[in-house]
Amino acid sequence: MNAELPPVAPDVVAAAVESLTSRLRKKLDAAIEGYAALPVGTEGAVRRVRCGEDAEVVLTPGPSGTVTDADQAVCSCLLAPRCLHRAAVLGACPVADAETLVETETGAATDADDTNANANANANANANANAGNAVAEGAVPVSSESVVPPAEGDPSSGRAESEPSPPTGAQIAAARGLWTAAAAVLGAGVPAAGAVPQAELLRAAHTARLAGLHRAEAAALRVVRGLRGARARHDGHRLADLVAALSELLLTSGLLARAEPDGSLLGTARRAYRPGGSLRVRGVCREPVLSATGYGGVVTHVVGDDGRWFSVADVKPGGVARARGAGTATVMIGSGGLDHAQLARGGLLIAGATLSPEGRLGAGKGVRATPVAGLPWASGPLGALFARPLEEIVAERLGGAPGVDPERAEQRARELVGCDLVVAGTADGQLIAREIRAGRPDDEGVLIRLAPANGHPDLAHTANFRQLAARPGLRLRVIGRLEPERAATLRPLAVAPLPDTGATLRLPAGWGGHADLGYDRLEGAHFPPSEELPAVTALTEPPPDPLAEAPLWRLRRLVEVAVSGGRRAAAEPARDGDRGGAGAALRRAGFRTAADLATGLAAEADRRSRDVFGRTGEADPDAYARAWLAAAVYLTGAERALIQATWRPRPATDARPTAEPVG
Repeated sequence: MNAELPPVAPDVVAAAVESLTSRLRKKLDAAIEGYAALPVGTEGAVRRVRCGEDAEVVLTPGPSGTVTDADQAVCSCLLAPRCLHRAAVLGACPVADAETLVETETGAATDADDTNANANANANANANANAGNAVAEGAVPVSSESVVPPAEGDPSSGRAESEPSPPTGAQIAAARGLWTAAAAVLGAGVPAAGAVPQAELLRAAHTARLAGLHRAEAAALRVVRGLRGARARHDGHRLADLVAALSELLLTSGLLARAEPDGSLLGTARRAYRPGGSLRVRGVCREPVLSATGYGGVVTHVVGDDGRWFSVADVKPGGVARARGAGTATVMIGSGGLDHAQLARGGLLIAGATLSPEGRLGAGKGVRATPVAGLPWASGPLGALFARPLEEIVAERLGGAPGVDPERAEQRARELVGCDLVVAGTADGQLIAREIRAGRPDDEGVLIRLAPANGHPDLAHTANFRQLAARPGLRLRVIGRLEPERAATLRPLAVAPLPDTGATLRLPAGWGGHADLGYDRLEGAHFPPSEELPAVTALTEPPPDPLAEAPLWRLRRLVEVAVSGGRRAAAEPARDGDRGGAGAALRRAGFRTAADLATGLAAEADRRSRDVFGRTGEADPDAYARAWLAAAVYLTGAERALIQATWRPRPATDARPTAEPVG
């Protein structure tokens, strides 16, 4: 993709590809790669791409900045509009967001002052979008028969009036189209999933949007973006994200095609911002934001009097220098008399607030705000944040079953948590802390890995971590974010002194009772003398990591290879008789269901039908998609269950420490 080009609606790209002849379609992938590197001319909102001596493609996006109509993309060559130049340039454009398309169709304009805040969603989203099923080995397994291909015919009637209504016939047909397109992409793999399979998936996504399948449409667009990132080898691409998006698309479309009456499968079409009325919010902390796409800025987290979390974002192109400077930039809400550092330690009384679904506060013309005094972490709505043990919070945040909306699950998992910790020391270069819980000895709390929220050397996270690691026994009050893909890992954003103890931080009065780890630099004067720190048991190695020790990586590798290499790559274990011993290793470790799913996936990938003359026929894409989906859903649930287990308290002897005190 070329970031200088405007976003394009999926149906416009799909129509341009469908209009090409079969000869031109074979050249489309190479043309997209070449045209994406060409310079883009700018004349206001118009973008021009010179594709040769006699061909120039002109894109004229609408008021929303998105190309939503075929007439907004024009080529000067003689074959236009059914030409390779136009289709390739459109294929090099970013895919428009579903919310932008809904707003364009309904005539609702987004808040212009909040455009920068929307960039924060992409800049700060690192968690896996797929919500897992908390199942352990020995629980009811997920089999390939539990997810079936789209069934023919309309759904049966006769449901009770109290039950949710099943999807309509148009929605079932749209779900079948999504399933078919997604199964084709899965069978082809990243190398063969070029512009033509992507266009088929975009056409199916457009049909799904018209039918009201907003959640499935969003998953399909994520798959297309993931395929483009994988094929272009973008730095920000993660194969795990593509696997999660494809699993979500197949699961959602498969359930809808079976007429499942679950309203959450449909999803919702919502504006980026909505009226929020009057709010009183108190500052909690600041978080620097950096993205691989060149954005930088700050997000200040605030909490309302009713305990709801909100954020104020200032994210623009600029990199790390922009992120550092934005920490003291003026807050663009209301009169502008407050900067982000003051807001993190103060508060705002807002009239006419606008809110995004993720809780970002908008800065529209009708918003009015007045600065108010802040509150310490120990009082107000934040006081209850530190009363709950992490085990309960993790079970609530990371638990869930297949079919849960991944966007809502990710948003829930990324909500900030609070806890009281004592620094236990370092092991294998990792900073380890132990949770302090009322009524229990300190050495029986959960051992937690603390990881910097951002490891860039120009930010203060790494330097502050070195200061904390040098003081075992230090007691802290921490606000941070769970890491859902790693065993018992917390990414702290801010720390504060722990009340009623001398072995804690001693921060300046101007810091408002807490230190933002991305901006405020902790110095020696901010810590108690070493003789006031209680002795703690030395750690010789990090706490156990059952996810790393389990052989589930063998199943994950097969699931990911099936996406990155296609059906033929997934069939290799069946062809060589499983010489790698993946199935045997899984069974020896007690993961019998995982072994059966891995064997079944490889066998299905290698299965071919034969006619009466023994000639090989076409493979069954539906059966292969079912087998892959069953393995992917089970894998996500098993990994999530192992991660949840690491947040449960263990006796100190389970951490395998030595008896030598330090500190």
